[in-house]
Amino acid sequence: MDKTERIIPAEKFVYLDGPKPRINEFFFAWNVFRQMIKGFRTLHFLGPCITVFGSARFREGDLYYEAAREFGKRIAGLGFTTMTGGGPGIMEAANRGAFENGGQSVGCNIKLPFEQHPNPYMQKWITFDYFFVRKVLLVKYSYAFIIMPGGFGTMDELFETITLAQTDVINDFPIVLYGKEYFAPLMQAIDTMVEKGTISPADKQLILLTDDIDEAIHYIQTYISANFKVKPRKRLWWLFEKR
Repeated sequence: MDKTERIIPAEKFVYLDGPKPRINEFFFAWNVFRQMIKGFRTLHFLGPCITVFGSARFREGDLYYEAAREFGKRIAGLGFTTMTGGGPGIMEAANRGAFENGGQSVGCNIKLPFEQHPNPYMQKWITFDYFFVRKVLLVKYSYAFIIMPGGFGTMDELFETITLAQTDVINDFPIVLYGKEYFAPLMQAIDTMVEKGTISPADKQLILLTDDIDEAIHYIQTYISANFKVKPRKRLWWLFEKR
């Protein structure tokens, strides 16, 4: 991607640029609320999910694309729904693996000026305007997280998920980093955090770093077998919740 692709037109609306008239702030808050409710209604009955994060830039035939595709297949085999950011690359591969093997495949897409478009391997997806709304939905319905190699967006999702686990917001759900070579510098940085005392040694144990899909799935399955409980979700006719 060259620099011209990142240029934002001067007239483009930027919502985090300081105070605006109160009516603008109200409609911004209303739009966030509306997208949250739409996400809740879309995903509520899709069953327990496992979220796969990763770069939009890998293509079919790439090592990580094919690994993500296998993860989608294995997630379907566990009886879980594969959830991704809904776009191309790793997201497409994981959705594809689930879709092609009879599993549920869903996505939380985001509007971007480049790269992002819904991939064709999802039964359902939602497109959001705001990253923070999207991230809430990607975490809310999942019981495990698989992080494949990626860029700034993937690192943002990784560290937010680790922070939620570290603070017991998501009950220490399994977090798998796939790709030892790719994540080696990151793990060195985490070791430095431990050394300097900015995180606890136990925090590093929140992550499984592996190159082995079997190990990753066994790690997730062990946690699910011990902790996962299905809560019945009844459809309410007065909320227009159709089968």
